[in-house]
Amino acid sequence: MNPDSSQNRPVIDPDRPPSGRVTWSACTDRGRVRAGNEDSFLGVRFDGREIQRLGRHGESNLETMDVAFAVCDGMGGALAGEFASRVAVEKISGLMPRAFHQAAQGLHAGYTDVLSELVTQVHRALTYLGQSYEECAGMQTTLSLAWFTPHWMYFAHVGDSRIYHLPGSGGPLRQLTQDDTHVGWLLRNGQINEREARTHPRRSVLQKALGAGNQFVDPQLGVVGAEPGDLFLLCTDGLVDGIRDELIADQLRGEPDPTGPDVARRLVDLSVASSGKDNTTALIVRLS
Repeated sequence: MNPDSSQNRPVIDPDRPPSGRVTWSACTDRGRVRAGNEDSFLGVRFDGREIQRLGRHGESNLETMDVAFAVCDGMGGALAGEFASRVAVEKISGLMPRAFHQAAQGLHAGYTDVLSELVTQVHRALTYLGQSYEECAGMQTTLSLAWFTPHWMYFAHVGDSRIYHLPGSGGPLRQLTQDDTHVGWLLRNGQINEREARTHPRRSVLQKALGAGNQFVDPQLGVVGAEPGDLFLLCTDGLVDGIRDELIADQLRGEPDPTGPDVARRLVDLSVASSGKDNTTALIVRLS
């Protein structure tokens, strides 16, 4: 899914009730192999004037401020990967109020431009640091960003972190983002199956990332309706290395409060117990 706003512009159903509240929980773990954690996650609420950082779990009213969440998986020598993911989330924090102000003049007409510019700014910051400081050379990060308004969730994505959607009205868990890997391309084009993709020796080799001297970045941009009861999961590739989509869906559906503080922890623990070869992050968002 990579809709173009001029051709796939959504139309708001005036009879559809808006989502008034968002709850969330997040967890990250370095896993059983890595010495450090190069994953980062972010939660913010904002309008055109201010931005507020959010904790690991909580709730917010969408009627007064928009909310955005992001996960990043950094890569690079020494501590460069950890620094890259942190730089990305800090840069996003500074840019979201500006994005809100620009989008307020016509969100559906301009969200692709707003999010594309945000991704470009993060990429430029990482590229500058990588070229300016030896200890930052080669650093890069994935980015999956979800921006929630009362009716819609807008997303931007680069790399192999993921955003999933589990509709509250029923239906399967759906991966909204495409993995920017050669193995992901093979899977999408029917050249390998899911089992082969999960065990492919090059499944973690990225074709796109922010930073690392890449001259241009073409993010995947999209929008989906955000209705009361909908669940969204943002995660790094470490989570899906250890557990399959079916188990993720079962865990989310089986919880009366899927954004309780223990649910994201349980997903991460299940993945680390099964694999644990990579840093693992899960961030669950529910609309009501």
